[in-house]
Amino acid sequence: MALGSVQMEGKEEGSLQSIRYSPGRLELLDQQRLPHESVYLDINNTESGWIAIKDLVVRGAPAIAISAALSLAVEVSNLKSFDGTSTDAASFLVKKLEYLVSSRPTAVNLSDAATRLKEIVLKAATDGNAESVFQAYIEAAEAMLVDDVRSNKAIGKHGADFIMNQHKDSKKLSILTHCNTGSLATAGYGTALGVIRALHAEGVLETAFFTETRPVNQGSRLTAYELVHDKIPATLITDSAAAALMKAGRVDAVIVGADRIAANGDTANKIGTYSHAISASYHGVPFYVAAPFTSIDLSLTSGDQITIEERSAKELTHARGGQGEQVVVNGISAWNPAFDVTPASLITAIITEKGVITKASANDFKIRDFIH
Repeated sequence: MALGSVQMEGKEEGSLQSIRYSPGRLELLDQQRLPHESVYLDINNTESGWIAIKDLVVRGAPAIAISAALSLAVEVSNLKSFDGTSTDAASFLVKKLEYLVSSRPTAVNLSDAATRLKEIVLKAATDGNAESVFQAYIEAAEAMLVDDVRSNKAIGKHGADFIMNQHKDSKKLSILTHCNTGSLATAGYGTALGVIRALHAEGVLETAFFTETRPVNQGSRLTAYELVHDKIPATLITDSAAAALMKAGRVDAVIVGADRIAANGDTANKIGTYSHAISASYHGVPFYVAAPFTSIDLSLTSGDQITIEERSAKELTHARGGQGEQVVVNGISAWNPAFDVTPASLITAIITEKGVITKASANDFKIRDFIH
């Protein structure tokens, strides 16, 4: 069943790619092996896509959604035959999407993408045969890949322009970021790291401070890898050093990504984000969230409703992120949440591909009003 017609746009020569796709084939850069090995894994179906997402082969909310959608597109493209009606085809796709959503519950991009893709296939089922339903799905999944790069570059531009306008008197800016939010977390360019890239391109970046980041050191392994690749001046710090760095007056702004943003602006992001936001507020440092509109979940009134994923205790009790020897005494318990929620009151602004959302009041961004 030879389907698919993607035309990739926006990829820059030499840019990092966590996702390699052509009709009928998907490869994901195994981010668990970075920075020492660059190995791409073949993803042939939804099962291998689910495992790659769960095992952090691919991570970052936008990249997770795109990888999930494309893993199903590849499976459909490589079907030898399908004996069923258009309704059967739609039902097949819907069940596969529901399965993929179970791989990572915190990132709204995945569930939101699945919902939109379900709507597309259900509509296609009323107008054509099984093959046309599959084709409609594949085209929609492929469009996500192209659109993500375009929206990330818009986030970078909006964020850089806004921050430069807020710091007109500064010669150069030092920005702190947490986790990995660049090309490895998206289809390309990045969200929070995309803003840093844009500031660097404008010649106003002094240095990018970035944290090691739990779980599995995604900052020291992945963000460092990207910053060195792009020759952006950068300095690694421990998660616990951020407050001291701000106290020393060495941070002009903090920029982080988001896995889910509630309607009031409360934001779920990698564990430790909340601590950095509290510290930034105390030290008078602006704290920005950079994320596409697909990370906004208007069905949630506040961050209290966001499901927080917990990871294996072995990531704390054993070396090499749980893969090595035990490093703590037997009998100790561990708590290892992957995310936390930063309240809107601690966030200065939310940077999106459509512009920068600022606060209507001390605690509320009125995101619904901005969208409409």
